[in-house]
Amino acid sequence: MKKKLFLFFLLPVLGLAQTNDYESKPETQPFNNKSRLFKDWSVSVGGGAAFMTHADLTSFYDGKINWGWNGYVSLDKQITHTFGLSLMYTRGQTNQKAYLNDAAGVGHGYTKFNQVALLGDVNFSNLMRRVDNRSKFRWALHGYAGIGLTSYKTFLQDNNVLGKWPLYIDQKMDFGSFTYIGGVGLKYNISRLLDIELRTLYLMSGDEEFDGGGWTRNAYPGYNLINDTYSDNAWLVNLGLSFKLGKHPDHLRWVDPLQGAYAKAEILEEQFKDFKVCEKGDQDNDGVCDDWDRQLDTPAGARVDGAGVALDTDLDGVIDLNDKCVTVPGPIQNNGCPLETKAQVLPVKEVAIDEINKYFNGIEFELNKDVIRTKSFSDLDNAAEIIKTLGGDSKFIVVGATDSRGSSAYNKKLSQARANAVLNYLVNKGVSASVLTAEGRGKEDLKYTECDPATKCPEWKNEANRRVYFVAK
Repeated sequence: MKKKLFLFFLLPVLGLAQTNDYESKPETQPFNNKSRLFKDWSVSVGGGAAFMTHADLTSFYDGKINWGWNGYVSLDKQITHTFGLSLMYTRGQTNQKAYLNDAAGVGHGYTKFNQVALLGDVNFSNLMRRVDNRSKFRWALHGYAGIGLTSYKTFLQDNNVLGKWPLYIDQKMDFGSFTYIGGVGLKYNISRLLDIELRTLYLMSGDEEFDGGGWTRNAYPGYNLINDTYSDNAWLVNLGLSFKLGKHPDHLRWVDPLQGAYAKAEILEEQFKDFKVCEKGDQDNDGVCDDWDRQLDTPAGARVDGAGVALDTDLDGVIDLNDKCVTVPGPIQNNGCPLETKAQVLPVKEVAIDEINKYFNGIEFELNKDVIRTKSFSDLDNAAEIIKTLGGDSKFIVVGATDSRGSSAYNKKLSQARANAVLNYLVNKGVSASVLTAEGRGKEDLKYTECDPATKCPEWKNEANRRVYFVAK
């Protein structure tokens, strides 16, 4: 905890301590493969002994060992300093024997196998190593587990029953030949380019036939019934070399990045052990040292930002401590709250005109005529009732307008005729003719002025330009 607090307060100084030229820009690089600090690929090869162990016919018979062999090559990728993956190819042969009965005698045979496997590699030494351990280490214990596909060919012969006709099994590599693999290895770091490893792996075939005893459990002459097992397993012991690929001096399996960070922090801590933090104290008790406090007289109880400035969430000039409306701007004289404003009351006449125009909106005429369509009658009836309430001392204009299609003269004439038609309809419904005037403005009164010519606009804007509306005179 002490170290973490020290690093936190030391960060502003550490940035300047990396260079003598404080004005120069810090060197940066993109986070990609080129920015890696360690090698993480390797190729491994090796070989050793192979034994058939947990099976009906085994490599250990009559106190003797029937030695087999195996060899492997793998491509290894270190994902983290504690975990990696290996794609491994193994080829080998086990030799095994078993006594069936007096009639058959001693059976002897072999299993030649090929295997492709994907192994997970857990580095127990890095996993359990303390991050504050700065010493170099050259030995590492690894654990392996994975799955593979295995093809094999077996041969079995005994003294009597299979003397003339040996038993052969040929298992192809397919999805029915899964093998489970587990084991451990001890690595030694020889140099920046080379590791050596003593490794042992245990192969669980899941097959009764892997030792050559027969295609089925009850196959003649009965070798698969010698032991009560449904999986013939093999044991491999290898000595191998791992060639580390890349230009970096260290491979990720031999380092701990966090350990390196701690080591650098300890060096900096030693370098700045006499550095004093918060030399000037904190006079306003806001939790920010006066060394970098931009507001040295913060009121007691006020929340502050990292620079010691009192917070003003709504930026109205009233700090949150004194602001009665923290999230809504308001003047200082009203404690940061907005002043109440009286709702604007529109004159009755203007409200009525707006209401009339709602009914005027969408009045439809026959095509290129001044004949009002029947569907618009009910809207005009409602407009007439409102106009009759406005009194006889008011004067209004029924304005007709068109879109920009056609000539100006034609549009003027058509809009005047449509305005007259609406006026006459309203008069017939009881509106005084003395308060109304019809005025056709044609295409000189476009609601959307950008629609000249009409091809510049979508059709809904041109339809809105073809209208009759109501205004005060």
